[in-house]
Amino acid sequence: MQPEQCWFICENTIVDSSRYIASTKSWLKNIVIGLSLCPFAREPHENNRIRFVVSRCLSEEELIDELVKECEYLDKHSEVETTLLICSQLFENFFDFNDFLYWAEQALDQHHWRGIYQLASFHPEYQFADTHKEDQSNYTNRSPFPTLHILREDSLSEAIEGFPNPEKIPEDNIAKLQLMSPEKIKRYFSYLLTRQF
Repeated sequence: MQPEQCWFICENTIVDSSRYIASTKSWLKNIVIGLSLCPFAREPHENNRIRFVVSRCLSEEELIDELVKECEYLDKHSEVETTLLICSQLFENFFDFNDFLYWAEQALDQHHWRGIYQLASFHPEYQFADTHKEDQSNYTNRSPFPTLHILREDSLSEAIEGFPNPEKIPEDNIAKLQLMSPEKIKRYFSYLLTRQF
């Protein structure tokens, strides 16, 4: 599945979706898979079963509608394992994005997708509770752009069953990032320094 280059017009600004997709693909390959932050990402990535969608929504209400449409798309396309919904125009502030996740989860409940789909979230300024902004543990969830990851629960459960101690994955990832030198962090996460929201 190869995404086509698309152009969106947002408030008189041309948004090139290929730039967002290219940056997200690079993050997925070099960080998520390259640093083994998610042991389940390699298979769908290598088999082109990941859908990359650039949202041009300008309001949270529009984004909820788009999230619903993406879940409907997954309902009809079993060959697609998962979707990364990349926000190009919303949520420069992480805490606004974090607050939005409540309404995103509510939308899944209202459409009876609880237990079918699960959401994961990533943001350039992702910050875990009770951490400082610059704590290196936060980099485990720092993506080039605010991103909603729609996962199939059945696939996730199946992958977890065959993986030893899956509950330790977040803890191990945090430990891995905290052990990195500041120089290595800057090298791996240079996309956060050069990104253009």
